[in-house]
Amino acid sequence: METEEQLIAATAQANQALAASGQSDMVWGHASVRDPEGRGVWMKAAGWSFGEVTADRVALVSPDGEVLAGNGPRHIEYPIHTEVMLARPDVGCVVHTHAPAACAFAALDQPLLALSHDGVEFADPPVGRFTRTGSLISSAELGRALAEAIGAGNGALLPRHGLVTVGPDPARAVMRAVLLARACSVQLQALAAGEIKTWSDEAEIALKQAEVWPESQYNAGYAYLCRLAASAPI
Repeated sequence: METEEQLIAATAQANQALAASGQSDMVWGHASVRDPEGRGVWMKAAGWSFGEVTADRVALVSPDGEVLAGNGPRHIEYPIHTEVMLARPDVGCVVHTHAPAACAFAALDQPLLALSHDGVEFADPPVGRFTRTGSLISSAELGRALAEAIGAGNGALLPRHGLVTVGPDPARAVMRAVLLARACSVQLQALAAGEIKTWSDEAEIALKQAEVWPESQYNAGYAYLCRLAASAPI
């Protein structure tokens, strides 16, 4: 089992990788890592940007919102992380960002198509849509509704808000946030140019999921983001 120091380091690195990917929104948005002892989630403390997160800016937050260890204050939207992980035992990391492309695309209320490699993980099954509110997910009830919207998938679009992605580890959750935002951006560009006429069908999606997005490629992309983050000033 990972030590607290390792969990804190993994949480800080996930947030820093999101900064390197360009998904920072000043001090808003957060990534979390599951506490293996079942106490809650390790997540970025409130008041810091993704790129500013260090080991002393990570807190262990219980499902009730209590800061059990590390340094707070906690984010208001901690139920995004605690409730999704309660609903999905296979999830080890949750990411929430306010990616502009995700907000813009979600406003169209159209299905996300696999127009590129980026959209493959969100086209079949279709990416979830959380429609209960476009405001903050600040209660356990709303967190559970978000978990229901994600279902067994890799994430959800939050119209008028942003995106949430999940994975068994930070590499996949963070990379899925990157891919989902890019898939939204690609489709917005295609729609601006005219009628969309071609995209991957179910067979090609399955092929790409195996060939393009095995675990090794998620790890490679995440390692790149971590290298970028390590070279950036905090």
